[in-house]
Amino acid sequence: MKKSELLITSLLLLALGACRSETVELPISEGRLILKPLDDNSIRVSVKGPETIELEELYYCSETKRPDFKVVRDGAKTQIRQKCLTTVFDSEDGSLSYYRPDGSLLLREIAGGRKLLSVDIRGHKFASVAQDFALRDDEHLFGLGQFQDGYLDVRGLTRRLTQVNTQISIPMIISNKGYGLLWNNYGLTDFNPSTATVRLEKAYSDEASSIVVNTTSTHGNIRERRSFETFKGEFTVPEDGVYSLLLDVGQSMARKHYLAVDGEVQTDVNNLWLPPTTSVRMTLCKGMHTVEVRGARGDNPTVGWRLDDGTTRFSSPVAAALDYTVFAGSADEVVGSYRNLTGKAPVMPKWALGYIHCRERYDSQEELLSNAAEFKERGIPVDLIVQDWQWWGDTGWNSMEFDSKKYPDPKAMVDSLHKMDMRLMLSVWSKVDRNSKLGARMDSLGYYIEGSDWIDFFNPDAAAYYWQNFNDKLVSLGIDSWWLDATEPENDDLKDRSIGKDGLPGEVYRNVYPLKVVSTVYNGLKQVRPESEPLILTRSSAIGMQRYGAVTWSGDVGNDWETLRRQIVGGLGMMACGQAWWTYDAGGFFRPFDQYDSPDYRERMIRWIQNSVRLPIMRVHGYMSQTEPWRYGDETMKLFVKAIGERYALLPYIEQCARRVAEENYTLMRPLVFDFPDDNTAMLQDTEYMFGPKYLVCPVTAPGLKSMKVYLPENAAGWRLLSDGSTHSGAQTISVPVTADGIPIFERL
Repeated sequence: MKKSELLITSLLLLALGACRSETVELPISEGRLILKPLDDNSIRVSVKGPETIELEELYYCSETKRPDFKVVRDGAKTQIRQKCLTTVFDSEDGSLSYYRPDGSLLLREIAGGRKLLSVDIRGHKFASVAQDFALRDDEHLFGLGQFQDGYLDVRGLTRRLTQVNTQISIPMIISNKGYGLLWNNYGLTDFNPSTATVRLEKAYSDEASSIVVNTTSTHGNIRERRSFETFKGEFTVPEDGVYSLLLDVGQSMARKHYLAVDGEVQTDVNNLWLPPTTSVRMTLCKGMHTVEVRGARGDNPTVGWRLDDGTTRFSSPVAAALDYTVFAGSADEVVGSYRNLTGKAPVMPKWALGYIHCRERYDSQEELLSNAAEFKERGIPVDLIVQDWQWWGDTGWNSMEFDSKKYPDPKAMVDSLHKMDMRLMLSVWSKVDRNSKLGARMDSLGYYIEGSDWIDFFNPDAAAYYWQNFNDKLVSLGIDSWWLDATEPENDDLKDRSIGKDGLPGEVYRNVYPLKVVSTVYNGLKQVRPESEPLILTRSSAIGMQRYGAVTWSGDVGNDWETLRRQIVGGLGMMACGQAWWTYDAGGFFRPFDQYDSPDYRERMIRWIQNSVRLPIMRVHGYMSQTEPWRYGDETMKLFVKAIGERYALLPYIEQCARRVAEENYTLMRPLVFDFPDDNTAMLQDTEYMFGPKYLVCPVTAPGLKSMKVYLPENAAGWRLLSDGSTHSGAQTISVPVTADGIPIFERL
């Protein structure tokens, strides 16, 4: 009898009752197929080759209980039967399919669509992996994290999942067909990678468009001259269809995303920092097409393309194994299972749910306290005020020492805020100046990632020493909450570097640095302050980050109308990945120089702020800005303060929803697929969303509107427009009035 037949025969014995083993292992051509039920509605699938190495488990919690399941063989098919999910392995083609208990199909692998190849990364053996899945014609997919391309439905879309400023990569999707899929990989992931790519040639430089900008860097505020160039090329597609195009500027960060095909502009986004890639979806006819890209000097752009052929592919160039998890159920059930397995979100402190005031930046203890006092004098409620970077002055970047001239008594500063019933959040980085006292010591101990100023949190000794100083120098001052900035780390800095005591390639852990940083601080805070729940704001995330109570925000974005729209879409993408707490810089981070006087900017700023009233966290921020309400004139201040007041009026409702987030794995900012999975029109609204169970939020993302079209999802009892009390039936598009003092909000009846 063959080895495979012996193994399957042994599985038959298990079919007589519940399986006592935690896993089912089957031989396949690529190596070993390991199936591990995780709970009643999820199963983890891994394919390991003969050279597979084991990496530490970072995503899943060790305390999860193994569910009951049965293994049954039916001819060439082996079934793993769980309460809410049945997995079927076909020994004839080596593929897996997933079904509901009633036998209806959820998801299936494409036979022959699996790849597991050995790769060598600087002397370490790993694998290049990929898996293809079939889609149904009316299927839509949501998730993958926070991207700046503006797409909510990611079906057929090409995305490169890396962590950079303004982009958070979470390799998880939710389908409107009743399942979720999580790609368990720590490194770079390509979602629907391009099948062909063309490198563009520089056509000309536009020296006349050269500009000097004020921007940020890992060394602080800088002025930078930027020049722009135009690149051109051609590509040919083999058939008519819907295609996804991926623009890669060829640098670690972009300054401009401009792509035109056959003379028609497909995307034109400008910001001082942008991710290195962006995607567009468009219909193309068979044949040759011209492409034009405009970018910054130093760009070396390529454009890739892929036909939406009814499949989804996840792939990773570096992995320990091919590894993914399937969840069965509604969007809420998928998120619930995901959080149970990767860590439940803790209770959010009540004071984090009010108004958080931030600007770039307070320059002294006196300046921060005087502005806090003015909030109090004007009767404007603030729960948390934020000290942004460079409070360390000349002591060295993130030295964990306050500039004694500008901040003579940090403990007294914190105490003064507490007397005003406010709390302090402090910006702290995961990099330390090597020339500072702390940095010199960390350098002598070998605690840096080679060739960088980032601390090697993959080395437990380095992480412990970082926390020791963090606790001794900062936590001891009574500071209430923490802003862990640039935890990607910035500019994708793990690539081509070695990390940890074993010197493993940074590529292997490329997307989980933020998880290591935040877990170090969170676990340390819980140890020294077990009675309180930490609040950590951070710019990047990863699978399982929700268990550390982390709030992510969308990074250093611009302030224009299209950027506002894209932040909302990005936030909904985060929620579809099981993340619990998200926000943006209300008003935009990079602001115009005439922000205090410009009527156009004031209008945009207020719409950003009005929408933030119904985000999980409400926070205002701005670069080189004094963001206090009274800086913008009486009329704007009136609208600003009204929005803050609305947030506080909603606090009992928000607190109730926040408890559900912790206790029931609830999602507060809800893509419409969560509540209306059978309403195709609703789920494809890319900026409308539910805020808890009651409110439909309809953001204003264009100037000068007197009215706007909104879609009301199918709901038997209908909807009430809060501004005028009018009621409307669901499953229809209506025109609603738009006024300066608020955005359209509907109550679900």
